[in-house]
Amino acid sequence: MTEPLRLYYTPGVCSLAPHIALREAGAAFELVRVDLRTRKTEAGDDFADINPKGYVPALRLADGGVLTETALLLQYIADTWPEAGLAPRHGGRERVRFDERLLFIATELHKGFAPFTLMPNPGEETKRWAAQRLAARVEVLARDLGERAFFHGESFTVADAYAFFALRTYQKLLAPPPPNLAAFLARVAERPSVVAAFAAEGLKA
Repeated sequence: MTEPLRLYYTPGVCSLAPHIALREAGAAFELVRVDLRTRKTEAGDDFADINPKGYVPALRLADGGVLTETALLLQYIADTWPEAGLAPRHGGRERVRFDERLLFIATELHKGFAPFTLMPNPGEETKRWAAQRLAARVEVLARDLGERAFFHGESFTVADAYAFFALRTYQKLLAPPPPNLAAFLARVAERPSVVAAFAAEGLKA
């Protein structure tokens, strides 16, 4: 007997990206909320037994295996439901460039928020350095997007789901993004998958 697909999440953090992607893919899945302070699921299970790394997202597959890391989950979702068109197919430079963008968001933006979200008592100099670095990375995304509707053109992909989380976080923590990225955030926020994900996680638009 196979298990249902389960996404372990905490409201509003990086697990929002695969949550949106699963809805875009039309996948059947269950949500399991995790309290990152207690490291317990909503049912009281020890999250370390599910993901020893101790953080979300984690995706339990039908065979019981567990995948972690936001960028990897997004690639998995896109490749498991290729009919949704959430990433270019493997085998060409287009996909390599696409994955390059995902990894840029993961390493240069997502992980760059640590001084404002995870680090205990960071100094003012550390926060200034991190803010300047993040601003420069956001400018790279602004140039990358240009006048397009989405990062890979006119169609929504998992890269847009990840960029949406990252830019929304940047806006909440530091500053409004450039105008084209602000328009991107507003555009993505109106998608049915995002509206449904926000409602399921109890988030405000």
